[in-house]
Amino acid sequence: MGGSGLDWILTIVVIAALMVFDYVFHVRQTHVPTLRESALSSALYIGIAVLFGAGVVIFGSANMGIEYFAGYLSNEALSVDNLFVFLVIVSSFGVPRVAQQKVLLFGIAFALVARTGFILLGAAFIENFNSAFYVFGLTLLVLAGNLAKPADAERRSADSLVIRLASRFLRTSQNYDGDRLFITENGNRVMTPLVLVMIAVGGSDVLFAFDSVPAVFGLTQNVYLVFTATAFSLLGLRQLYFLIDNLLDRLIYLSYGLATILGFIGVKLMLEALHDNNIPIINHGRPVPVVEISTKASLTVIVVVLLITTAASLFWVRGRRQNVVARARRHALEYLDLHYETDPAEREKIFAALLAAEREIDSLPTKQRTQISQEEELGALLRRAHDAHEAYG
Repeated sequence: MGGSGLDWILTIVVIAALMVFDYVFHVRQTHVPTLRESALSSALYIGIAVLFGAGVVIFGSANMGIEYFAGYLSNEALSVDNLFVFLVIVSSFGVPRVAQQKVLLFGIAFALVARTGFILLGAAFIENFNSAFYVFGLTLLVLAGNLAKPADAERRSADSLVIRLASRFLRTSQNYDGDRLFITENGNRVMTPLVLVMIAVGGSDVLFAFDSVPAVFGLTQNVYLVFTATAFSLLGLRQLYFLIDNLLDRLIYLSYGLATILGFIGVKLMLEALHDNNIPIINHGRPVPVVEISTKASLTVIVVVLLITTAASLFWVRGRRQNVVARARRHALEYLDLHYETDPAEREKIFAALLAAEREIDSLPTKQRTQISQEEELGALLRRAHDAHEAYG
């Protein structure tokens, strides 16, 4: 398992205390977090994760520290991909910005519980089945292939069988009331749509566990390090959402970077499985002499791939065009959805963000602007948003 019983107890207590602290001081009082608040909170959680890694190096070993940081970085990158799905869910349900904190905190708590269960199952699988690394490796290779063919964010949907069943059998209202989960309508106590949003977020977290957990086991088989790397990458996710909200659309090549990382770890797992092979149908049950990839090399690959994909997303002209179009479309849809945000100040912020996206479109090279102007659906959407703003004003 890795780590003593005392290590596990202290770590779980600290993580639970951080979750309670987050709820009491940030989420319980309904408000939209400021950029400064999100930046400070993100820095705090990243600092805690780094300090823990330093403690692993000091009280464990340098190799354990490398394994922890490799697991933490890969999980953090996959968590950012989580944020794209959260953004689609929140936009699909038109969740008021003031209520998004509670949804995200629930999603993180649910993800932590679900992934802990997956980690324990994964550890038992590795312990009892010789084919575990083959299964994990193939799983990651398949997931990498799927990520390399990302669907457009606009075509993603929060709809699922679970949501359709919940909508049918749960008594829910069509209206939000801040971040309240229950309201009274026509004398009946009903759930707000926030409950359905939480179900959608929780369901997406379960799906993400299928790639994050095998990926970390591909970097370290120390269950304690797998758990802590996963937990600390999730804890700051809510703050990160509000901090990089306007940057999420810009990381358009992140999925390719994640596909590369998952594919690399999948190959690493397959090589380790071959090196320790005892399955009769492979090389007559004998180990296969193959190259082994060190954790230090894995950490280097993860860092380099993330830097390259982030730089390409932010600075390549084609990337700029795609992300600014996505951002303009999202802000226009938010503004036109009267259930999304009725507070005048917040609506003005949304419209200001839309204007900023349109100015960025105007600053693009002529070729890129021409391609955008040919998108009739986008032009019609932007005109509707401006007409609505004039009517609203």
